[in-house]
Amino acid sequence: MPVNSSDKNYDVAVIGGGMIGPAVAVGLLERGLDVCILDEADDVLRVARGNFGLVWFQGKGFGMPRYVEWTRRSASLFPGFAQELRESTGVDIGLAQPGGLELLLGDEEEAHRRHYLGQIYQQGGGARYEVEFLDRKQVEEMLPGVRLGDGVTAASYSPLDGHVNPLFLLRAMHTRFRQLGGAYLPHHHVSGVTRRGSAYELQTAGGIVSAGKIVIAAGHGLRDLGPPLGLDVPIRPQRGHILVTERTQPFLPMPMSAFRQTVEGSVMLGVSAEEVGYDDSINTATLQTIAERAGRIIPALRQLNIVRTWSALRVLTPDKCPVYTESRTHPGIYAIASHSGVTLAAANAKVASGWIAGEPPPPEFEAFGLERFDAEATA
Repeated sequence: MPVNSSDKNYDVAVIGGGMIGPAVAVGLLERGLDVCILDEADDVLRVARGNFGLVWFQGKGFGMPRYVEWTRRSASLFPGFAQELRESTGVDIGLAQPGGLELLLGDEEEAHRRHYLGQIYQQGGGARYEVEFLDRKQVEEMLPGVRLGDGVTAASYSPLDGHVNPLFLLRAMHTRFRQLGGAYLPHHHVSGVTRRGSAYELQTAGGIVSAGKIVIAAGHGLRDLGPPLGLDVPIRPQRGHILVTERTQPFLPMPMSAFRQTVEGSVMLGVSAEEVGYDDSINTATLQTIAERAGRIIPALRQLNIVRTWSALRVLTPDKCPVYTESRTHPGIYAIASHSGVTLAAANAKVASGWIAGEPPPPEFEAFGLERFDAEATA
């Protein structure tokens, strides 16, 4: 049954129960604040539940050096974050950070990848960028026992890359949230926000909820919630597909951008990007393209049966970089939007939550406001 919380005043109300909301909420609770999560029902878009599960550094931050720094910070925080979750909740999120590969088919793909990553490196002004290129022989040495397809010529590699079980991560954060005394309020779709004295009142399907601060981490729900509160965040959906194979003996020692083997033995195949609006239906032609490419890269994958597939809608900003911002018209109301909810979970819990709590914003946040989109529009 929905909980009516009209008699409860929270320090912070977090809107959204996906990857971003619980991470921030856990960090706020660890700082001693009273926090609730307002969530909807299971019939809404659940981007977090369609996640591929990569903790990925390479390739992030094109056009924005601060995003490179923020991603690096989260990747470095992840081992400690995973250990804390395991020790406090008993949930092992399956973190492994052996590094990750982007396998490349042919000279044209390699040239494009070198150019793209080279631009990210150059925009950092010579700062460290933990990505290198490997030739085919080096890749084979890194993947002993794996026969590569004849067309694989090279790969980009970062030692910071890794992966987790995204559903275990979500479960662990929600479990930790409850352990720390947080109030999880499902079926509390927020329809409006009103200022009442020093606090905000949120009109929800479960009643009125009062809080001193609000964090909108509602994914695609930000499109409706944000503009009336001075948070007109430009986001769009982008559809991605994932295929899952039957279980097999472990043979992939590290994740790759297009596929990874889970601890259970199944292999997840992904990487597709379709601009189809809010259509999250399955496109069989896209599934075929993903499977065919995977088979060209690692022929052994052709021998595995596909047992499950789904699609989900990424939350993308125009520059594909995250937004962390406070409303100018409604102080104390914040918006966070990103398609890297898994990768940034550790930083959201350990650092971004401090910003919400009143600590100085991390230096990376100077680049994550809405002003950059105003500049783009007038350029």
